[in-house]
Amino acid sequence: MLFPEIIHHGATQGVTGSCHQLCVDAEHSFLIDCGLFQGSDVGNGKEAAAAQSAVLFSLKTIKALIVTHVHADHIGRIPQLLAAGFSGPILCSEPSAQLMPLVLEDAFRLQVGRTQKEVDQYLELIAKRTIALPFNTWFDLISLPELTCRIRLQRAGHVLGSAYVECDMVYHVENRQQRVVFSGDLGASHTPLLPSPKSPERADILLLESTYGDRLHEDRTTRHLRLEQAIDKALEDNGTILIPAFSLGRTQELLYEIEDILHRKALGHNTYLTQGDNQRGETVNWPQLPIILDSPLASRITKVYQQFDDTWDAEASARLESGRTPLKFSQLVTIDSHDQHLRTVNYLTSTARPAIVIAGHGMCAGGRIVNYLKAMLGDSRHNVIFVGYQAKGTPGAALQAHGPRGGYVELDKDRYVVRAAVTTLGGYSAHADQQGLVDFVTGMDEWPSEIRLVHGEAGAKKALSEVLRRKYSLAKREGEVVIAGS
Repeated sequence: MLFPEIIHHGATQGVTGSCHQLCVDAEHSFLIDCGLFQGSDVGNGKEAAAAQSAVLFSLKTIKALIVTHVHADHIGRIPQLLAAGFSGPILCSEPSAQLMPLVLEDAFRLQVGRTQKEVDQYLELIAKRTIALPFNTWFDLISLPELTCRIRLQRAGHVLGSAYVECDMVYHVENRQQRVVFSGDLGASHTPLLPSPKSPERADILLLESTYGDRLHEDRTTRHLRLEQAIDKALEDNGTILIPAFSLGRTQELLYEIEDILHRKALGHNTYLTQGDNQRGETVNWPQLPIILDSPLASRITKVYQQFDDTWDAEASARLESGRTPLKFSQLVTIDSHDQHLRTVNYLTSTARPAIVIAGHGMCAGGRIVNYLKAMLGDSRHNVIFVGYQAKGTPGAALQAHGPRGGYVELDKDRYVVRAAVTTLGGYSAHADQQGLVDFVTGMDEWPSEIRLVHGEAGAKKALSEVLRRKYSLAKREGEVVIAGS
């Protein structure tokens, strides 16, 4: 067998469950990510879900787990990996090392069904196993006379701490060198807070995500204006604006952009009028509008974003230097306890006071957003604004598809009629679009001779494959590339 060999344990038929095994030789291999399957990737029934979340592959040669970033579809199977007997180190970036325990705490509690003491023991074990690596620095994994292997993490721009992984292998006996690059999830351009990813110098083999391989994003440079317009319109309905958002990444981007809207509204002394306030002849100042963050996990993650503000991009850094606090402003209200959450739902449901609520889960498949939806979907005063991808089979996708037509959505097996307005804003994906993915490849000094497309639906992979083949052909590289997975 000619090494390296790559074995896929997920994210080959859909966009979740990322897990890839890099076999360096017959005795040494490394796992890149170990994520959960979500949405329609899970299959039907409890048995299918259990089978998808299980770790059924051999761990015999796996020496370490390398984490690209800490979204659940990339690390959510770590509890099962440990239960299966994995005892090696977990390598990740420095921000990811801070974020991983926060994300895994929920995973351990929900999936393993442990007590808090047992959860704490798991997290302590994770902390002991974790090796935090700085970006753009080589780290030796294998140093043998016949084989050396090292990795380097580079910024991927997807969420805080996200990385793509360069893996260099030198087979000294054969006088042969190979570089494999795992893209992880690549960030889109014009993403708030984080710099856009830069292409590696070269790759022999590239594992490339393809989530949006078949489309181009809407204009991202004006998305904050579209968000402002959507909020303005929603406030006319004299109700609550619900924004389902993932705790990591999307929530922080929303806070960053809402802070800017509030800042500009304050400078312009802008106010809005609601129907109820109109009847009383009163106005409400935009700067007094409560922005409610109802997600303990998102609140903790936001603090980590603030801790690593030296990794923010130039624009975000400039705001800090001017004295602004984009992720911690006066109108921001954080909800911690479950009792606080229930009181907030009841208060906003029964009053006509406008507010913006950001709550997880981003696809409405669980989390605190579900209680808001149950209480408010039947009232036309309220508005739901989607700013993220809704995977097939999730309540979010159903609400996105049927809500604007006055349909219904199932939440916890009960049907809820949708009378609230439902709006979807584009330009908020944290993934690179087709152009970004192509640029990642063509920006290399030496293009890959093999590209494996993962983390995408069949149509997205097919479209991206066709574009890449055309690029290779135009560059007179026809015949040099093998594109698999499409």
